[in-house]
Amino acid sequence: MPEFEGKAVLVTGGGSGIGLACVRAFAERGATVMVADIDSAATDLAIRGLGERVSCAYIDVREESDWLRLSQEVIDRLGRLDILVNAAGALLQASIEETTLAQFKRIQAINVEGVFLGCQAAIRLMKPGGGVIVNMSSTSALRGVAKLPAYGASKAAVNNLTKSVALHCAEMSYDIRCVSVLPSFIATPMVEREISEASDPARLRAIYDRVSPLRRMGRPEEVAAVVLFVASGEASFVNGAEIAVDGGTLAR
Repeated sequence: MPEFEGKAVLVTGGGSGIGLACVRAFAERGATVMVADIDSAATDLAIRGLGERVSCAYIDVREESDWLRLSQEVIDRLGRLDILVNAAGALLQASIEETTLAQFKRIQAINVEGVFLGCQAAIRLMKPGGGVIVNMSSTSALRGVAKLPAYGASKAAVNNLTKSVALHCAEMSYDIRCVSVLPSFIATPMVEREISEASDPARLRAIYDRVSPLRRMGRPEEVAAVVLFVASGEASFVNGAEIAVDGGTLAR
């Protein structure tokens, strides 16, 4: 596993789930990590015990002013930015007939506009010394799901945005790579909460387990391991790519 001693990392949505798994993995390998989340109080609790190299900040990824403030905090606390993981996101399970325009716009604002603003901020900070942007997408970006039209559309946009950012940085000779990571169903607290609140939790868990040919959901740590590889120097020729962490779901 690559080491990140001396690297400055920012993870949005790092207070739980995949984002928190990434924070822990980077911290364990020597990185200095800033965790930015809209629930800063819960995030502060989640990162306790990870050491003085891990700190917490507030952000609503939909707000450009928050990104400008956070960018200055990164410079003040970390000195620079080497790696950004855009892990903040929102999920809506509702068909096209059930989804309201307001709900659709909210999902796009968090999942697309938040990543757009994060990429802009990261490029400004990384231009002097280079860096890596990892955008959290989903297998739903590449396959239709009847109950995920808003979510799937937002993640498809993230994939294309990632490619555009990668090409722009290459054309401008910035030493900045941009890659999207596409998990399938992962056993995060959000998914576990959804299962527990279902009318038939055992049935819903079985459905989610069957999505992958491996017949189980993934673990946040399995996604974090791929994020760390993508962010490392060992992946220096991986750029503009869509990397699935899905147990073979997209191979069907």
